[in-house]
Amino acid sequence: MNDPFGEFVAARYAALVRYGALLTGDPGHGEDLAQDALVKTYRAWRKLHPEGDPEAYTRRVMTRAAWRAGRRLWRFEIPAAVLPDRPAEGDFSERQGTADVVLAALRALPGAQRVVLVLRYWAGLSEQEIAVQLGCSIGTVKSRASRAIAALRRADGPLADAFILTEDRRR
Repeated sequence: MNDPFGEFVAARYAALVRYGALLTGDPGHGEDLAQDALVKTYRAWRKLHPEGDPEAYTRRVMTRAAWRAGRRLWRFEIPAAVLPDRPAEGDFSERQGTADVVLAALRALPGAQRVVLVLRYWAGLSEQEIAVQLGCSIGTVKSRASRAIAALRRADGPLADAFILTEDRRR
């Protein structure tokens, strides 16, 4: 039996979870975000398929949910039965992969700033497109991006240098 929604989920689930992890700053919350969005996509499936774009719809649902959650003051906490050992002194980037470094830096940002950066630099949307997708002004998008980049510059770590270099190239 042909199941277009099942085929869509099988083909795009991993990518949607990665996108959710970037939006939320946490792989577990990213998976929850993707699953919640897929439930909404399933409910709208008849309207979306075959002419619509179910992935774009799902990503938009995820983005809006992360945006709304980012405006709340709740910060992610990861409970652990045993506290981890403190990392040894040395180069942070040598102990972790690039993806872990980026995710840690994104996790440190407020949710609304994180969503704007992910849409701008990972999804490649313009400021205008981000404003339309989030239902806010272009000024809000610019200020959130500016504050996020400033926070990343102030933070110690390998991403601080990357954002300084990126901004210097624009001038």
